[in-house]
Amino acid sequence: MEELRSVVNINSYGKISIHLKEQIEKNGITRYRLAKLADTRFEVIEKWCSGTIERLDTDVLARFCYILNCDVSDIIKFDK
Repeated sequence: MEELRSVVNINSYGKISIHLKEQIEKNGITRYRLAKLADTRFEVIEKWCSGTIERLDTDVLARFCYILNCDVSDIIKFDK
């Protein structure tokens, strides 16, 4: 019998990691300033920086990339 793949163990399929905090530091701005420039709440920035976002808002991500002058791949990475 063929063995089925399961996503029960996170290590078996990888994870998405968020690196917004590093991009903020690289650009030398504060989280508060990024929230103002991106027209979003500070709590949203905090969730991105701590890697606890529940849903990916591509419009917010695009704003971050524009403000921080970086690519999506600088902020979001897939780790196998």
